[in-house]
Amino acid sequence: MVSPPGGWYSGSMQTQSLLPPASGPSTPHPADDRARHSRNLVARLRQAEIYREYAQAFQTTTGLPLGLRPVGSLQSSFQGSKQVNPFCTLMAKTSKSCSACLQLQQKVEEDARLEARTIECFAGLSESAIPIRVGDEVVAYLQTGQVLLQAPTKTQFARAARQLTAWGVPPADLKAFETAYFQTRVVVRSHYGSMVRLLGIFAEHLSVLSNQLMIQENNAEPPAVTQARAYISEHHAEEIALADVAQAVHMSVFYFCKIFKLATGMTFTDYLSHVRVEKVKTLLLNPHLRVSEAAYAVGFQSLSQFNRSFHRLAGESPSDYRDRLHQPGRSGPGFHLPHAA
Repeated sequence: MVSPPGGWYSGSMQTQSLLPPASGPSTPHPADDRARHSRNLVARLRQAEIYREYAQAFQTTTGLPLGLRPVGSLQSSFQGSKQVNPFCTLMAKTSKSCSACLQLQQKVEEDARLEARTIECFAGLSESAIPIRVGDEVVAYLQTGQVLLQAPTKTQFARAARQLTAWGVPPADLKAFETAYFQTRVVVRSHYGSMVRLLGIFAEHLSVLSNQLMIQENNAEPPAVTQARAYISEHHAEEIALADVAQAVHMSVFYFCKIFKLATGMTFTDYLSHVRVEKVKTLLLNPHLRVSEAAYAVGFQSLSQFNRSFHRLAGESPSDYRDRLHQPGRSGPGFHLPHAA
């Protein structure tokens, strides 16, 4: 597939390299070292509140699984998700069919190094990967799918059953596979393209967060700043002031301002606005929530202040952002699905 429109990761952003460069004459770094760095980053991203909130909202709203996959991972992206397709769960119980699923995930990962990609498995289920990039490097992938883009047929399952038999699935088990196959969720192609597009927008947010995490790791952020971030995250919906945060970390306002700006590159006011705007973006995944309700829910005290902050940080008005988020049928030009044998 040619995925949603490009340009997701363009624009100026100070970046910090996490993954070592590919092996070369002067800087030999093995692939397993790159994978280890990616696994460490993914572990931290999974603990981030923005990821946990978005993953829950996406899976609840769409009914699809969402996985965060390290580069070069040999494990399923959807472990622990309540939205995993029963047919795929059965596939994972047989060694050869499980291997085929992992190979499919690796193929979609390889194809998605520059932009989101969707491919179909032998049974016609679609799976998509969206790269999370920091600068020119892919540091992780968002993955979703395990859906059919058209209603299943007996002929389709008969072809799949022949392949399952070749992989060693006993004939007695095929009935369970058939039942699960015809329970697979069917999503209209244009709607699925829009879901992938939503993940492309979220990948932008995770790219920024990944960059921040890498910079923090290399710069050894002062504990007081880490405590301040946690306090702001917990109390952002309240009417908190600079003095409140400084008192929470046992510092004078003057000294706190100095070290916070040095560590984050932002003033307290800018950082608080950034946190609140990102929270609003997550809330606006709900198409029935009014922009004003989202603004007040995250702690903005006036709509004019909110509109200025949102436009400054997101580059567009909150109404335009919501309309772009939920515009029907926007899956990007040339949306097509190559078949993976």
